[in-house]
Amino acid sequence: MGNSKSGALSKEILEELQLNTKFSEEELCSWYQSFLKDCPSGRITQQQFQSIYAKFFPDTDPKAYAQHVFRSFDSNLDGTLDFKEYVIALHMTSAGKTNQKLEWAFSLYDVDGNGTISKNEVLEIVMAIFKMITPADVKLLPEDENTPEKRAEKIWKYFGKNDDDKLTEKEFIEGTLANKEILRLIQFEPQKVKEKIKNA
Repeated sequence: MGNSKSGALSKEILEELQLNTKFSEEELCSWYQSFLKDCPSGRITQQQFQSIYAKFFPDTDPKAYAQHVFRSFDSNLDGTLDFKEYVIALHMTSAGKTNQKLEWAFSLYDVDGNGTISKNEVLEIVMAIFKMITPADVKLLPEDENTPEKRAEKIWKYFGKNDDDKLTEKEFIEGTLANKEILRLIQFEPQKVKEKIKNA
């Protein structure tokens, strides 16, 4: 099929992505052409990634969250995402299996990459999430989670950890699977807040 210079997706990468995601050959090839149009080098920088994120959240500041998402998918730590890393990111955040999503969420919250999560790391990600929630949506949040500090505290308490404890990936995944409240609290879903209130 050729290489990235010719504008065609290599057969190996195409087969690997089809095997590991739910996306069709047609979708992948179409996205690849769009990706090359936006990123002629075949790589997306953190700044470009933040610009894409900003389009989805025009009324808020998604920069900090986008930086963390980018970091969590830059698997070879070269400061860019190639098409394969980009598609894996799309898949993991939209259609991945629950365990895969939780593994990704763990890497998102493990800010320093040391294999554990501290309460401060939880607060850092929650603060980034809050920058993407409009003031009107923040007002809809329950009293005990309407600030980053309160939400981080609530998450940490659900895991049964002391302030200076660390959380392993296994504890994070098991705790989140066992408690739907944790899953809700670690995600950014203001739309769900609106739907919940409409249906109440």
